[in-house]
Amino acid sequence: MVHPAIAGSAALTGKPQGELLVVTTDDVPGFRVVRVLGLVRGNTVRVRNIGVDIFAAFRNLVGGEISDYTKMLAESREQSLDRMRAEALQRGANAILAARFTTSTVMQGAAEILVYGTAVVVEPAQ
Repeated sequence: MVHPAIAGSAALTGKPQGELLVVTTDDVPGFRVVRVLGLVRGNTVRVRNIGVDIFAAFRNLVGGEISDYTKMLAESREQSLDRMRAEALQRGANAILAARFTTSTVMQGAAEILVYGTAVVVEPAQ
């Protein structure tokens, strides 16, 4: 559920109607925060694949990008963002401010990607 101030505002979101605005800034120019709903977050934990590890060891010798790891991390970031957005929408937010990513090692070969921010309701400034 998207707040009416944002619904249909492709100019604000740059996305189709009904999607949540996520920014790394503390505010949105032209809009004001009318309600702070609190911290929202999304995370995922991924483990490496032994086949990819063998290829990565070879790449380590000759150099170059390990595209399987790049793809895995990109998918993990998107999954974490989707989970954060879902939590914000459930709370009635139409935007998330101050979004940040962090990673940590859970165990050897496994990493967590966490994204967090502040769920808010914004409306056009008058």
